[in-house]
Amino acid sequence: MHSIAKDHVQTVSELTQSIRGVLEVSFPFVTVAGEISNLRCPHSGHLYFTLKDETAQIKAVLFKPQQRYLPCTPADGMQVICRGRISLYEARGEYQLIVDVLAAQGAGALQLAFDLLKSKLAAEGLFAGERKKPLPLLPEKIALITSPSGAAVHDFLSMAQKRCAAVPVEIIPVRVQGAGAMEDIVEAIALCNERAENDVIVLCRGGGSLEDLWTFNEERIARAIAGSRIPVVSAIGHEVDFTIADLVADLRAPTPTGAAEMVVPSRIQLSAQLHNLTRRLTKTATDRLAFFRSVIEAHRKILGDPTSLLDQFRLTTDHALASLQFAFSSAIHQRQLALARLSQILASHSPQQRLEYQQQWVHELRRRLILAMLRQHERKRAALGKNAGLLHAISPLAVLGRGYSIVRQKNGVVVRSSTEVQSRERISVTLGHGGIDCEVKKIWPG
Repeated sequence: MHSIAKDHVQTVSELTQSIRGVLEVSFPFVTVAGEISNLRCPHSGHLYFTLKDETAQIKAVLFKPQQRYLPCTPADGMQVICRGRISLYEARGEYQLIVDVLAAQGAGALQLAFDLLKSKLAAEGLFAGERKKPLPLLPEKIALITSPSGAAVHDFLSMAQKRCAAVPVEIIPVRVQGAGAMEDIVEAIALCNERAENDVIVLCRGGGSLEDLWTFNEERIARAIAGSRIPVVSAIGHEVDFTIADLVADLRAPTPTGAAEMVVPSRIQLSAQLHNLTRRLTKTATDRLAFFRSVIEAHRKILGDPTSLLDQFRLTTDHALASLQFAFSSAIHQRQLALARLSQILASHSPQQRLEYQQQWVHELRRRLILAMLRQHERKRAALGKNAGLLHAISPLAVLGRGYSIVRQKNGVVVRSSTEVQSRERISVTLGHGGIDCEVKKIWPG
């Protein structure tokens, strides 16, 4: 029996994860045609089905968020084209197709590509209403990106001329179909944004089949429209035609003629609005003038003749002047009396007198301080003599002078008991005057 090296042993989970990684890297996107069978939709809302042909089958899943982009309702037996990624469902060890876009097989590759790009750009928010830019009320200059030889340019210019010939229209010629058309349109949009001379961009062409209008379903054109700082109006084909450019543009017009009606203001309507505003402004100004005239007249009646009040004002002025002079004189007299009182008070509080009094007071305080210091000195000296006598009375030297002595061992330890020394041990005895060295001959117990 062959032995298996432990380094090569994997768990089932590790192996399935490795296989899943290989599948997702090797098949990032695939397009598969087949027949739907075993279609089921559980409570989660996801669609699970089998995609099969005559000889093989593969399990597939279409998650609920992607179903809002479906152009048709899936059903068993339907021939479809699916665009998605290959992955591995690890719980069952089954590989499956995760579908991003599903279209009926009869719709063709272009319809599938349209649906795929539509779902991709919608997920990025390029169709969101909050990013749409408003059109100017009265554009000073319009950029018309179109084919100069088509009928669309004639329709747009005819309607623009009819509505307001004063608004200039700059025609930027481009190819609108076939090779190079996408590059022409992208460069034209970039040129308009670079020059910043136009207030609005109109992208238009006549009607046609899905193949004829496919240039306007290219991702580069969609991103160029979304990245334009100037508002973009799409007028592509007829009203029933619908392209990716229509979804990304700030405003969609059903036809080139409709675009001209949306972008170019009507001269007649502007004249009517201007006439209406002029009439309203004139009426408002006239009403305000009449109102102020009535206010002035009412005030004039209240005031009467100003000259009749002049004598009264003169009398009032004379009376006020006399009162002011009397008040001024009275105030001066009161200030003079107050000044005299203050002068007397100041003389009685002469700084020289106060200085002499303070000097006498300082001398007296100095005399008292010296006297108090001498008394305190005598008291402290007497207390010192008394405390010195007390200290001398309890001094060890005084005790020794009365016949007592201090016995120490050789190490200097004071002997307090006969049990602390031994026979023949040498000790020292400190007396009141001098000391002696002794040797223990006999020990008496205490």
